[in-house]
Amino acid sequence: MARISLDCPSSLPGIPLSVLSVPMENKYKCQQCLQVLRKPVQAQCGHRFCIHCFKQLTSSGPKPCEACRQEEIYEEPISILNSNEAFPDNAAGREIASLPARCLNQGCSWTGSIKEYEAQHEGRCEFERVQCEACQTSVLRTEKDRHNERECEARTLNCKYCKVTFNFKDIKAHDEICLKFPLQCKDCGKKKIPREKFSDHMRTCAKSKSACPFSEVGCKSVIENGKLSDHEHSSTMEHLRLLLPMVLSMARTRAEAPGLGEWQEDSGLGLYRAPGEGVSIDGGAAASSQSVDLGKKVNALENIVCVLNREVERSSVTLEAFSHQHRLDQEKSENLSNKVRQLERTVAMRDLQLSETEQVVRELQFCTYDGIFVWKISDFSRRRQDAVAGRTPAMFSPAFYSSKYGYKMCLRLYLNGDGTGRGTHLSLFFVIMRGNCDALLKWPFSQKVTLMLLDQNNREHIIDAFRPDVTSTSFQKPISEMNIASGCPLFCPLAKLAGKSPYLREDTIFIVL
Repeated sequence: MARISLDCPSSLPGIPLSVLSVPMENKYKCQQCLQVLRKPVQAQCGHRFCIHCFKQLTSSGPKPCEACRQEEIYEEPISILNSNEAFPDNAAGREIASLPARCLNQGCSWTGSIKEYEAQHEGRCEFERVQCEACQTSVLRTEKDRHNERECEARTLNCKYCKVTFNFKDIKAHDEICLKFPLQCKDCGKKKIPREKFSDHMRTCAKSKSACPFSEVGCKSVIENGKLSDHEHSSTMEHLRLLLPMVLSMARTRAEAPGLGEWQEDSGLGLYRAPGEGVSIDGGAAASSQSVDLGKKVNALENIVCVLNREVERSSVTLEAFSHQHRLDQEKSENLSNKVRQLERTVAMRDLQLSETEQVVRELQFCTYDGIFVWKISDFSRRRQDAVAGRTPAMFSPAFYSSKYGYKMCLRLYLNGDGTGRGTHLSLFFVIMRGNCDALLKWPFSQKVTLMLLDQNNREHIIDAFRPDVTSTSFQKPISEMNIASGCPLFCPLAKLAGKSPYLREDTIFIVL
């Protein structure tokens, strides 16, 4: 007997009993898992096992056959399960493969044989419920990918901003600390600013507001960073006016030294000193020290004035640069406007060409070149109502030709009549149109014209024919798009189209020339 190969690819236990569509015979049952045998092997005692179950039983060495003990036929060494003594039971495998099977999954109507079940359906059924490895939720196999990508609470995501990996449930917490997460500046409206660069943006944002540098001397303006230079330029006189009382106060303080035993105000800084604070007993030394301090403050203020003067000069240069840039922008804007107007004209020409092309395509779609034209007019009732109401009193047929290079013609139909036939008859007229080969044709047009309203039962057509009046302008060589129509104002009484008329079926009539 052949030894069972331990590298056999099958690693599944038996097939569930409920897969069978017929009662299972005991000979097809695995003695270990008690299911339908899958890749059966037969031990030397005669009992059958799934190859998976047999390998598990003998993985640690030969073992007694429990089925022999239960049947009270145990006999050594025959009843000892040994992988060296077992062999594949191909006969039983073929019998089992031909047994009828069905799918166990709710909603699945698959049926076939055990062989087809194993090869084609098992593990592939779209109604099978499988367990998500991450959240342990049971989902349909067909929905597993969607569940893994969109629904699983334990799925792993990569932050699209910083590429850090985290669980879906932590997405909000991560967004709160992600250094690459895009923020929007409430002042300037700029979007997609990484959190790590947001503080830098706030310091340089042209729309961010801050106090004027001269707030220390009384300017109460709060301006945007981008308009700080404009504010300093426009408020130079105001800033100097705020500085003037301080300068004058310091000058008076220099001229009049304050008493020693009094509270005194430092006009330069707006501070107060208590009696004796910072003052020596020697009055002369105190006055000298105060004079030095006042001199330093005056020098500081003079430096501020110099800075303001330089700022005024710089603002003037900046203003001139802005004026120059404004002129350049105006020229560029005018050039762009001219280009836009040119493009609009080009688009209008293209639209006109497209319209002409569509008209040619429609003409070619219905055009004939043998002098015979069948004109199908559908929606007759609606079209006639439009004619009665005066919205569309007449309609033209597509153009057609007497031959490839012959006369170009069309028909004109009044559904509520025209002239003597108004309100009582269909009026049908023949129209000569200007064609490409008119110079090669014989004029005036003299061929017989036959107009016909078809009886859709093929019994009695309404026919009218005439020969052109060669003296009429209607049949001369066209000098415009089409000549004056000529034909039959009393072509067909409207009464013949009422009720169940053979000329009008499914709200459609056919006119033939």
